Amino acid sequence: MRDLFRFSRMWREPQELKDSYDVVIIGGGSHGLATAYYLAKNHGVTDICILEKNYIGAGASGRNTTILRSNYKTPEGARFYDQSVKLYEHLSQDLDFNLMFSQIGHLTLAHTDRAMFVMHERAEVNRLEGIDTKVVDAAQVQKMVPAMQVTEDAEYPIMGALYHPPGGIIRHDAVVWGYARGADRGGAEIHQGCEVTDIHTEGDRVTGVTVNGGKRINAGQVLSATAGWSSILSDMVGMELPITTHILQAFVTEPVKPILDKVIVSSQMHVYISQTDRGEFLIGSEIEPWTTYRMNGTLNFLQESTRHALELFPQLERTRMLRSWAGLCDLSPDYSPILGKTELEGFHVSTGWGTYGFKAAPIVGVTLAELIATGKTPDLIAPFAVERFYTDTLVSELGAAAVSH
Repeated sequence: MRDLFRFSRMWREPQELKDSYDVVIIGGGSHGLATAYYLAKNHGVTDICILEKNYIGAGASGRNTTILRSNYKTPEGARFYDQSVKLYEHLSQDLDFNLMFSQIGHLTLAHTDRAMFVMHERAEVNRLEGIDTKVVDAAQVQKMVPAMQVTEDAEYPIMGALYHPPGGIIRHDAVVWGYARGADRGGAEIHQGCEVTDIHTEGDRVTGVTVNGGKRINAGQVLSATAGWSSILSDMVGMELPITTHILQAFVTEPVKPILDKVIVSSQMHVYISQTDRGEFLIGSEIEPWTTYRMNGTLNFLQESTRHALELFPQLERTRMLRSWAGLCDLSPDYSPILGKTELEGFHVSTGWGTYGFKAAPIVGVTLAELIATGKTPDLIAPFAVERFYTDTLVSELGAAAVSH
């Protein structure tokens, strides 16, 4: 069983689980691994156990579409993701690992007068936060992406776009592997194939977890960083989180010659498109509207996303589809994350990310590490506390996350 979850020699083969750790992190994705890495790097906390029920990066971190950006609608969201993009810019050097990061620029297309108004509004929010974002017209869009069809007689004519130069793509698997190796070198133990079956409490604080096989592990602090499975873990401590879980799908084509060096997003067409370093066209859409834990792909997604992709890039008509996949996403009511402390002392969460948690991995790691090490919530994540749903201080990102990416 252990051999099934081994990966090369990038991190140590774990020993047997100890009876206790200072910090237990549930979830071996980018958020959990980044938190472990920055706990050691920034705060000297090394007695850490990372528990992953499958293999490292098996969840949302390995099933996303590699897009990074910070052009969000709210000041809280924009400044938060801006710090994440800035960390991503130097992450290859920090981890001593090639993450294949490329800031090629991000274009959010506008097809109506109302959409153009929204783009101007978002650009102004970004400008006030010092983020490089501006509105461009259709002629400028065509100049940036000459291979894309920009015509007035299209079903969805392109009137302009929100252009975000810092946006781009990064190899998601490499981010996971780099953080895993960094966390391992910092002293954290990585245990794959190790599922948490119970979380223990005494009074109003967390005391530890039990994993498959019945092993009890005591812990001073526990972090739940499991994307779509967060509600199941919160149920273990009698806590109800306001999130629902949906699937998100994507697919890639066979490799073709490079014709696209921007990330293209259309909220109205519900499609986003980029071209990988291998030449594949990576195409995705919105989450499926039903709540489910079944990661089955749907024909409807393939039909709709390919139809809209061809409206923008008709030259792909005979390009063959290579593979498709689905992943789990957890959504909060305001489309912003739930991050930090909970009512249970020592139990922290990173959840409610919808489809854009991967973009936030570095800053989530930095801020949660600071919270765990010092007990104080960093100002950057204070707006995303779960209490906002009871104090009516929501951080609505619906307008900037309508097509997920």
